[in-house]
Amino acid sequence: MTGKYLSLAALAATTVLSSTAISDTASAQARDQIRIVGSSTVFPFSTAVAEEFGRSTQFKSPIVESTGTGGGFKLFCSGVGFGHPDISNASRKVKSSEIDLCASNGVTEITEVKVGYDGIVLANDKSTTTFNLTLGQVYLALAKEIPGEDGKLIANPYSRWNEIDPSLPDVEIEVLGPPPTSGTRDAFSELAMEGGCKSFDIMAALKKSDKKAFKAKCTTLREDGAYIDAGENDNLIVQKLQANPNALGIFGYSFLEQNADKLHGSVVQGFEPTFENISAGDYPVSRSLFFYVKNQHVGSVPGLKEYLEEFTSDKAWGDYGYLTDKGLIPMPAEERARFAKDAAELKAMGSGS
Repeated sequence: MTGKYLSLAALAATTVLSSTAISDTASAQARDQIRIVGSSTVFPFSTAVAEEFGRSTQFKSPIVESTGTGGGFKLFCSGVGFGHPDISNASRKVKSSEIDLCASNGVTEITEVKVGYDGIVLANDKSTTTFNLTLGQVYLALAKEIPGEDGKLIANPYSRWNEIDPSLPDVEIEVLGPPPTSGTRDAFSELAMEGGCKSFDIMAALKKSDKKAFKAKCTTLREDGAYIDAGENDNLIVQKLQANPNALGIFGYSFLEQNADKLHGSVVQGFEPTFENISAGDYPVSRSLFFYVKNQHVGSVPGLKEYLEEFTSDKAWGDYGYLTDKGLIPMPAEERARFAKDAAELKAMGSGS
């Protein structure tokens, strides 16, 4: 009889844990720290908030990992429970395929919080010439195939920048950038590569006739050493640029801001990558930054709701907040208020206002 009651009690406990969706067979012990994964661009902002949160509250500082946007979503969407992350940072919006992956693993309540804006820079060592580039020249330097003289696509023949345009430096084309899993790579592909690609008539025509083919042809990067996948560690790219002054590196504006004594950013379409130009929307390679919250973990992982309050406070992401010192371009006050409200109310994506 006792055994029967114990079995029923165990079954009841299992039912409760399953209904709250925070039980995880791979992690029997509850966590007392928030776990955050995702974008290397959002990483310094999230880390700054985590450090301030640990100092100013009774909670432990969250663990923040730089896994790249795509890698972060894979981890975030892998399930609900203490063995899975609570927040995923992203330097692009979540894709519908990622939402589907989340749903297939029981992650059904997600709040999207826009953080602010960022520019993607092409920077090089300060001891060398500042590049002055058009989007078309960026495309010609990095695309695997480009339009030939007869209008047909050919393998990229350029090995030096001045072969593209005599006004550019007479140095080898060597660009260090993020991997395919990176949100920065996604944004760079869309804003810079597609932006430059459509400046050629044949590619603009392809966009009208076959958008999928246009995207594939414009964003497929060279594999002959001109573009080097440098991984998700932007600080490592900075170090490599110092070791190779002729190379360019692709990363978020915040890393340029933090290394302004070592690097300078290329002028693109006549605009420098400055706080003011990005904020005004003049710098052409700019994008929005986000983080995504697993609402099913709120109330089970200590401090999660309080962390959201810290991040969305004016002292953090406001016009003069401490995140601006890290290079974050703040949103207008009205937009900040809207996303702060969404975070406070844990407004799930797809739900009504």
